[in-house]
Amino acid sequence: MCTSYYRPKLILHVSAGATPKDGSSDGCTMIISLLSLAIKRPLRKDLAMTSEVTLTGRILPIFGVKEKIIAAWRSEIKTIIFPAANRINFDELSDNVKEGFDVHFVDDYSKIF
Repeated sequence: MCTSYYRPKLILHVSAGATPKDGSSDGCTMIISLLSLAIKRPLRKDLAMTSEVTLTGRILPIFGVKEKIIAAWRSEIKTIIFPAANRINFDELSDNVKEGFDVHFVDDYSKIF
């Protein structure tokens, strides 16, 4: 009798074809959105996140932390999830740019939900 079991995985690849882009930093958002849908637990409306996710669940660093903070402010976002590797970029921002945000830094997608 085989004691191992099969753990199904969902691998989502969204290619942009000829569309130029800087990166695929919406991976963690797609994963958490699908998980939220699967377990019927809605996400907060004031939450934003960004990062590419590897097949093993690692959250990869992003570019444009300041620009993403400004976009969050304009969209009335209060909670942001950034890759742990970008903590130094966030810490370098002036206090008035960071003011009013609840920022979390993660290195694995399982720590988001």
